[in-house]
Formats: sequence, C-alpha cells, structure tokens
Amino acid sequence: MKKIYFVFALVLFCIFPLKAAEKNIKTLSFVADDIHPVRIWENHPVPFAVPEDSGRKEILIRPKSKRRRISQISDPEIYPFIVPGGKPRPAVVIAPGGGYSYVTWEPVIKVGYWLQKNGFNAFILKYRCPGRRDAALTDMARAIRLIRYRAKEFNVDPQRVGVIGFSAGGHLCASVSAFSGEPYPAADEADKLDYRPDFAALIYPAYLVKDVKSLTLTNNFKIDKTTPPTFLVQTADDPIKVENALAWHLALLRAGVSCEMHIWDKGGHGYGISKTKHPVSDWPEIALKWFRRVTEKK
Repeated sequence: MKKIYFVFALVLFCIFPLKAAEKNIKTLSFVADDIHPVRIWENHPVPFAVPEDSGRKEILIRPKSKRRRISQISDPEIYPFIVPGGKPRPAVVIAPGGGYSYVTWEPVIKVGYWLQKNGFNAFILKYRCPGRRDAALTDMARAIRLIRYRAKEFNVDPQRVGVIGFSAGGHLCASVSAFSGEPYPAADEADKLDYRPDFAALIYPAYLVKDVKSLTLTNNFKIDKTTPPTFLVQTADDPIKVENALAWHLALLRAGVSCEMHIWDKGGHGYGISKTKHPVSDWPEIALKWFRRVTEKK
C-alpha cells in the first residue's frame, strides 16, 4: 500500500513540477509572469552599500493589507511594462511612495499598465529602503542611464525618458531632476549617459519645502535651466502640505523652466490613479495630455 502512495505522489510531482516551482520563485514584488525585473547594479559596484545588504531579505509592512508595502530592499530593480512592437517609444520611470520606509506596490503596478496602455514604455523602480535616500537617488539615476543604454532592447527613445513619482517617490523624482554633480562613481558605458530625466511628473510630492510661509525649498536642490519640464498635482487638504507643489512650481518659474501645476481643493494624499469621489481623480487624463505634449517630436 505504501508503494502505491509513493508512486501516486511521484506521478503528481511529475505532472505539476512547473506549478510548484512557479509558486516558490515568486518574490514579494512579483507583478506578472510576463514582467521580468532587471537588477540595476548587476556587475557594477553598488554605491552606498552596507554590510547588512548581503543577508537582508525583503519584508512586507502591514502584511494583512490589500496593498503590498515592501521594505528592507537592498537589491534594487526595474520592472518593465513594454508596449509591443512599433517604433521606439517614450519611457517613464515610476517611483512608488512610502516615506522612504517602504515602497507601496499595487498602486504603481496600476500606473505601469496605464502608461503601457497609452503608448508609453513604463518601468517601476524598486529602490532601496528604509531610510536610504542617498542610495535611492543613485538607484533612480542608474535606472535612467540603464534604460537609455539598453534603449534598443526596451524599444525606447533615449531622448524621451521621463519620471513620475508619488509622495516620497515624487521627492525622489525631484531630486534626480535637480541634482548637482555626479550621483555615483562611473564604472561602465551606461554611466557615460545622462542621468537627468527629460520630463518629470510629481504627484502629491513630499519633503520638497523647507518653509511653508516663504515657499523656500530644502537646500539639497539645484534648480536651473537644466531642470526638466515638470507636471505637478496636489490638493489643498493634503496633510503632507500643498506647499510642496507650490514651492517647486515657483522655483521652476523663476528658473525659466516649463511647469504645469494642478491644485484641487480636496482629495487628501495617496490616491494614485484610482477613482475617488473627488475631482482630483481627473488628474491622470490631464497628465496624459501633458506627457504627449512634452514627448511629441518636433
């Protein structure tokens, strides 16, 4: 009888080995079977690496929540959403929010599919956290360079690579847009390319403003004519403060940089592209028109 059970179990294993393997290899940041992540620092010295990175495993914050919040990230990746076929397309790197403590995953997956559906090649950036802003900045700079370097593979126009970020991700996009100098030591051919985006969208950005009364920015930004055209969204009742968008808009205006800002009365924070009862839910349609204008070939 034991032999019969053993043979039956062996047959089941032989029939369903791929299913079992698939379940085991899906990581916390799994998106879909056809979305294959790319390690951005593979075969490259990792800036701001710490000894703990080698044994660190990603964890879920609030694991019972419907939204995955991934933390303890030490091996950053990009997740490509590529439009099939056709001529080279504009690309948009997506920076999730999460206060630099974690990355909020489900909302940016929606953004990736939304951009792909509308003709943009999208790349979600899973950047290092928690509390690693300098490392996250280098992750973003490297991601932009890598997409430009592998433009043919990704079917991307390297002269039309932008960013969109939400909350802390908005701060990350602002940081790479207005950084002075070299973010990390160059080590390969990709590092010879520009790390600045060609356009940026900051959606309910955080950590930009130093003084809400004077609308002065924090000291780590250098805004000048090299700062890319920017699209801003925020609401007056955002607990993170609408002055973040107002201060960024004012600084870009003073520098002579194109900037489009949309402020709504209500909507709070963290709504992403989901439909809510507030009119701010209309921002994706407005942003899409802006994306198309700034990426239109003259």
